[in-house]
Amino acid sequence: MEKDYKNIMKELREDNDLRQKEVAAYLKIDQRVYSRYETGRNALPIEKVILLCKFYKVSADYFLGLDNVKRRP
Repeated sequence: MEKDYKNIMKELREDNDLRQKEVAAYLKIDQRVYSRYETGRNALPIEKVILLCKFYKVSADYFLGLDNVKRRP
């Protein structure tokens, strides 16, 4: 199964032992809004994609499910 950004968002958060509330605070949004992004009920704005890529130190291609490599050397 190919991963999409929603699955990758959740996986990155869980791999870093974070709760939705903690990531939402970093993004300066309510936890409920973050939850809707993670479940796909709301589209994730590009500025949040950029912030999350920087936060998790992953490429945008990885975050969006276009590449299997998290980081480039």
